[in-house]
Amino acid sequence: MKALDELTFDNRFARLGDAFSTHVLPEPLDEPRLVVASKAAMALLDLDPAVAQTPVFAELFGGHKLWAEAEPRAMVYSGHQFGGYTPQLGDGRGLLLGEVYNEAGEHWDLHLKGAGMTPYSRMGDGRAVLRSSIREFLASEALHALGIPTSRALCVIGSSTPVWREKQERGAMVLRLAHSHIRFGHFEYFYYTKKPEQQAELAEHVLNLHYPECREQPEPYLAMFREIVERNAEMIAKWQAYGFCHGVMNTDNMSILGITFDFGPFAFLDDFDAHFICNHSDHEGRYSFSNQVPIGQWNLSALAQALTPFISVDALKEALGLYLQLYQAHYLDLMRRRLGLTTAEEDDQTLVEGLLKLMQNSGVDYTLFFRRLGDESATLAVARLRDDFVDMAGFDAWAERYKARVARDGDYTQEQRRERMHAVNPLYILRNYLAQNAIAAAEAGDYSEIRRLHEVLSKPFEEQAGMEQYAQRPPDWGKHLEISCSS
Repeated sequence: MKALDELTFDNRFARLGDAFSTHVLPEPLDEPRLVVASKAAMALLDLDPAVAQTPVFAELFGGHKLWAEAEPRAMVYSGHQFGGYTPQLGDGRGLLLGEVYNEAGEHWDLHLKGAGMTPYSRMGDGRAVLRSSIREFLASEALHALGIPTSRALCVIGSSTPVWREKQERGAMVLRLAHSHIRFGHFEYFYYTKKPEQQAELAEHVLNLHYPECREQPEPYLAMFREIVERNAEMIAKWQAYGFCHGVMNTDNMSILGITFDFGPFAFLDDFDAHFICNHSDHEGRYSFSNQVPIGQWNLSALAQALTPFISVDALKEALGLYLQLYQAHYLDLMRRRLGLTTAEEDDQTLVEGLLKLMQNSGVDYTLFFRRLGDESATLAVARLRDDFVDMAGFDAWAERYKARVARDGDYTQEQRRERMHAVNPLYILRNYLAQNAIAAAEAGDYSEIRRLHEVLSKPFEEQAGMEQYAQRPPDWGKHLEISCSS
């Protein structure tokens, strides 16, 4: 394991030059202190977990110190926000400190969020508050534990620095890790500003570093776009299967790698509601839960437009046409597994859709239903879950179909069924009220709850002794928390 001064930097994005980013130093936080750190994320950099407890750790990720090899840069990009194009955005409160490669040869961006003003801050102060930093940290690591592609979070550093939002809060920084922080909006920026040389340089950078296998194809850029389409289809399928709502699917928040990125007003479903809107600023429901699938395709279309200098329109349309069928294949595969099924039948989609419709009309807890479905045999489980549904006759009809489908699937012992279903159906998810409880304690100076919650969420499929309170349905107040982009 490495100490902090033993990290090896290779700042590949910074070498693209000033057309792509601006050199900016982080603004230090007052009295930086460790709030929480992820041992799993630290392991990606081969870091000894013990270094998180040292003063230099908080100083480095609180903006007070910097490695000599680091080259902090604020990226420039644009994007479609709520459907409208914004010509220039960029890292308004984040800095790419540099790229580190580990002993396995993997490159990881060190991206410090809340690092102060940059040329792209517009009217903002460049800061992040403690609550938003905690939410991003918890979401990143929780999604990873669920098997959903995502950026990672190494730590949150708190401070005494005052920051004004709706009220005075305390500033914080979160250190984000990803193989790249390039977004759809990067390509849009150079396309719409008519800078073909820089756009070509960016495309070569992404192709060579992140999709090198596409070099072997007759049309490398087209192969890369197809891979981006599939990665996004798979990511969004997993969002839908696990009830995750991103909240702000602007193209500047979409990663070129197909990972969940830029956490703001996200939420996991409590009661199943296909029309759930987690961002209280989204008045028209553009980014509602059910809209995430078509918005994913819309965003890929925006990226395709920016790639027309490299790929024919017909080829781009053909690749885009794969999105929905790829999404459906990934989604249905995961939903079959969540239902305990190991084989495929043509009517499985209607079986899933029928269940979700019943859930919608009854306010059934999305996560706990699937977990409890695997606790017992299909016959005993549906009998026990029946009382959760308003339309009992409708559920009874569905239950008969389900039991018959399970019987056709194969002859498995109940222990095999439980083990298989519990491996894909979490007991613990990041419910908004659990995050809020951890935030409230942290804002009062008690970091024990966020650390405990992080540990629980790192093993979402394993029943953990003494942690029953994290596997309960939320109280009424916890179902109606309003989360905004400023969170």
